[in-house]
Amino acid sequence: MSNPLRISAGDLEADAIMDAIEDGRRVVITTTAAQSEYEVTLRYDGSVYYCDTPTRLHRHETEREMRTCIRNMGYGAAAEDE
Repeated sequence: MSNPLRISAGDLEADAIMDAIEDGRRVVITTTAAQSEYEVTLRYDGSVYYCDTPTRLHRHETEREMRTCIRNMGYGAAAEDE
């Protein structure tokens, strides 16, 4: 298994995050909520996308669902055309 890609929320656009997880890498994102810093791990097992937060493991069945999660949670940088 390759080393995880460690980034802060907003460092990369969703496309780059998706490329990394679809290549088999885990993406560990450091983010802040309620004045607390925590890590979220995004990964893909070849059929299901996972978003592992400190309190819950979210499953996303499609790439579109995962991209929506990345966008809604602020993990990815805003695209140039947004």
